Amino acid sequence: MANDTATSASGSSREKMAEGDKNAEKLKEKANNCFKEKDYDNAIKYYTEALELNPANAIYFSNRSLAYLRTECYGYALADATKCLEIDKNYIKGYYRRATSNMALGKFKAALKDYETVVRVRPNDKDAKMKYQECNKIVKQKAFERAIASDEMKKSVVDSLDIENMMIEDEYTGPKLEEGKVTMRFMKEMMECFKDQKKLHRKCAYQILIQVKELLSKLPSLVEITLKETEKITICGDTHGQFYDLLNIFELNGLPSETNPYLFNGDFVDRGSFSLEVILTLFGFKLLLPDSFYLLRGNHETDNMNQMYGFEGEVKAKYTTQMFTLFSEVFQWLPLAQCINGKVLVMHGGLFSEDGVMLDDLRKIDRNRQPPDSGPMCDLLWSDPQPQNGRSVSKRGVSCQFGPDVTERFLDQNKLDYIVRSHEVKAEGYEVTHSGKCITVFSAPNYCDQMANKGAYIHLRGSDLKPEFHQFTAVPHPNVKPMAYANSLMQMGMM
Repeated sequence: MANDTATSASGSSREKMAEGDKNAEKLKEKANNCFKEKDYDNAIKYYTEALELNPANAIYFSNRSLAYLRTECYGYALADATKCLEIDKNYIKGYYRRATSNMALGKFKAALKDYETVVRVRPNDKDAKMKYQECNKIVKQKAFERAIASDEMKKSVVDSLDIENMMIEDEYTGPKLEEGKVTMRFMKEMMECFKDQKKLHRKCAYQILIQVKELLSKLPSLVEITLKETEKITICGDTHGQFYDLLNIFELNGLPSETNPYLFNGDFVDRGSFSLEVILTLFGFKLLLPDSFYLLRGNHETDNMNQMYGFEGEVKAKYTTQMFTLFSEVFQWLPLAQCINGKVLVMHGGLFSEDGVMLDDLRKIDRNRQPPDSGPMCDLLWSDPQPQNGRSVSKRGVSCQFGPDVTERFLDQNKLDYIVRSHEVKAEGYEVTHSGKCITVFSAPNYCDQMANKGAYIHLRGSDLKPEFHQFTAVPHPNVKPMAYANSLMQMGMM
């Protein structure tokens, strides 16, 4: 009798498991459909629910890893791909996902290892072979760059340019600087020229870069400004090479001027395929209006990101490698944060991996370099808020996530009211979290032509510093897809 009971108990637990597996499969199908609809957040939600029912399914981890890649949560994507391979080391897609996550994080050697595995298992797979060769090329290139980089001797590209003797050919009909200076007329002509998909003469592009480098290098790492009672400033988030959406912001909100100041909060380039047009426009306005037009560095104004997500490829395609090297030098001088009326702190990413960071620490950052893997400079460019208290490992695999208590303490210690940051796509173009103390603004609508999000910008007035949100939707652009100039490995892994 007892034996019968044991048998029926094990039978019913088997039935339960089978039922759980069936429900998990239904959830996976639901998640797959969301993924097809590009609703990645719900795809992640349903894959997660499927994993709760069946935590030993490698495919669910692999699928969720890809959804995390699409939402730029590279740290989570890496963890899921690794988990997938722990469950089933023969699941080839897991190696692909892990390699793509490592590529996105600039960990090329780790990615190469996984591509090697795939090629070994599938020697006739052309796609795998091509990815392996591409990744191997990057690893070798990086090793070569390290070998020849001697920091003390590092000469600026500026030293090797002879701008004076650069000829502007007679057949060039585009805008030219007036006596070497940017004017409003030049800016309007340049934007028109870009709108028609024409190119600025390389001499003019170099003139802008050289002048803006000199201007930015004189600024502090923390820029401090005062808005008078009657003044307002417009804060924009990521623009990511979406030039036609940038023009739309100026259409809706007016061109930059001394009475219409702007602050663009990083990630001007990469992903969108008109990054060069965006950055030359922003740099032009910075030269025209040095005290009413502000730019802060984002995590994409860095070599690693530019190599992967398209800006380097775009500059080389439209101009030269030498010009990209100069852009890289200029990006290193972009300030890292801006404080408005001593009360509102703006940065691209967010707050810090440790308590006790003061505004004075930001003033002291030596920013003229590629960002380190940790510390305040890294956090300013990379961190993200989270709803729960405390800190946790970053979903991106770089820096950290910080909770409302972290924000509260930082603001109290520094006598600030709130922070404004960007760095994350938001469906409405902005989001207010941490009891109103942490605001995210994102200004690239329908990001990458696939997220269907709105864009937004913020008005801040000197009288009360209360944020006023303005939303807008994407406008059409010429038929050049996002990531057109990105590293081919990223195009295949991400899009």
